[in-house]
Amino acid sequence: MAALERPAARPRPVYLNLLAIRLPLPAFVSILHRVSGALLFLIGIPLLLWAVQGALVSADAWAQMRVMVAHPFGKLVLIVLAWAYLHHFLAGIRHLLMDLHIGVNLQAGRQSAAVVLVISLLLTLGVVIRLW
Repeated sequence: MAALERPAARPRPVYLNLLAIRLPLPAFVSILHRVSGALLFLIGIPLLLWAVQGALVSADAWAQMRVMVAHPFGKLVLIVLAWAYLHHFLAGIRHLLMDLHIGVNLQAGRQSAAVVLVISLLLTLGVVIRLW
């Protein structure tokens, strides 16, 4: 019997609500790893290049950049980028360890995901305290 003629064992879902699916913690950390990488690439690198260019152009441009960073919105952007960097760094180390077959089983994967999430948030809290 051809594959197209066979009836399906279970009917496939017509509508899959992606927001209602409860992801396990390692999947959530993996998605955040990708989001943080995108934030760093799309916002962090251009912002860093702009700051370096301003520092090299003149002292006035550097002073203007410091005023922009001192604004609450500028601080918020820096905090988000600090979280993105810290989370991406720690999750990258986690992925490298898993590539070396360290912490590959289910329990160790869940624990390492929780550790990455907690440590990145605590380090970001330290950046927030230092910035404000």
